[in-house]
Amino acid sequence: MDLLDAGLLVVAGLAAGMVNAVAGGGSLISFPAMIAIGVPPVAANMSNSMAVAPGYLAAVVGSRVDLPDRREWLPLLPTATVGTLGGCLLLLGTPARAFEMVVPFLVLAATAVLAFQDPLRRLVGHPRDLGPRRRTLTVHLMVAVGCVYGGYFGAALGFMLVAGLALVMDATLARLSALKNLLSLVVGVMTIAVFGLFGPVNWAAVALVAPAALTGGYLGARLARRLPAAFLKAVIVIFGTSIGLYLLFRSLQ
Repeated sequence: MDLLDAGLLVVAGLAAGMVNAVAGGGSLISFPAMIAIGVPPVAANMSNSMAVAPGYLAAVVGSRVDLPDRREWLPLLPTATVGTLGGCLLLLGTPARAFEMVVPFLVLAATAVLAFQDPLRRLVGHPRDLGPRRRTLTVHLMVAVGCVYGGYFGAALGFMLVAGLALVMDATLARLSALKNLLSLVVGVMTIAVFGLFGPVNWAAVALVAPAALTGGYLGARLARRLPAAFLKAVIVIFGTSIGLYLLFRSLQ
C-alpha cells in the first residue's frame, strides 16, 4: 500500500463515518475504496465492516440525546446481537455472489418503504394502533432482519434499519436515526469479534479507515441533529435510491 492508497482510505473513512451517521450507506464509500487499492472483495467486505464500527460509536455519542427511553431500546440489543451473529456466520459459510444479487433490491425496497411511509402505515396500521404484544414483535422482527443483513453485508445498513423502524415505531426521524446508530454499533462490535477471529481481514486498511470513520461519525451525528426532519428524510431517500441503483449496476457487471 503506497501513500496515495493510504490517503484514499483515510478520506473514504471520514466520508463513510459522516454519511453513516446522517443517512446510512457510508460503507458504499469505504468498501469500493478498499476494492480500488486491491483488497479482494470478501476481505474488503469484512475489513470494511470492522473499520466503520468505531464511527458507529461516535455517532451514538453524538446523537445520544435523541435516543428513546432506555426501556424501549435495551430489550432490542439481544435481538440485534443474535441477528448480527447469524449474518456473520452466513457470510463466513456461504458464497457471497447470490446475496450480492439481492442486495440492490433490498436497498431499493427499504428506501421505498421510507419514502412511502405514510401510505404504508395506512395500509398496515399505524404503530400506535397496534396492540403492545404485536408492536413489540414487529419491532424485534425488523431489528433482527436488519442486523442479519448488517452482519452479512453491512453496506446500507442504516437504510434498512431506519426504513423498517419507521414503519413499526411511532417516533420522530431523529429518534429513529439515534436508535439506528445504537443498533449499528451492536452490529459493528459483533463483526469485529467474529471477523477479527475468523475472517481474512486486511488489518492495514482497518487501521487507516477506523480512526477516520470515528471522526466522521461524530461530526455526522452532530450535523444530523440540526437538519429538519423533512430534509433528512429526503436526503436518506435520494441517497438510498442512488446506492441501490449503484449496487444493481455493480452486480450486473
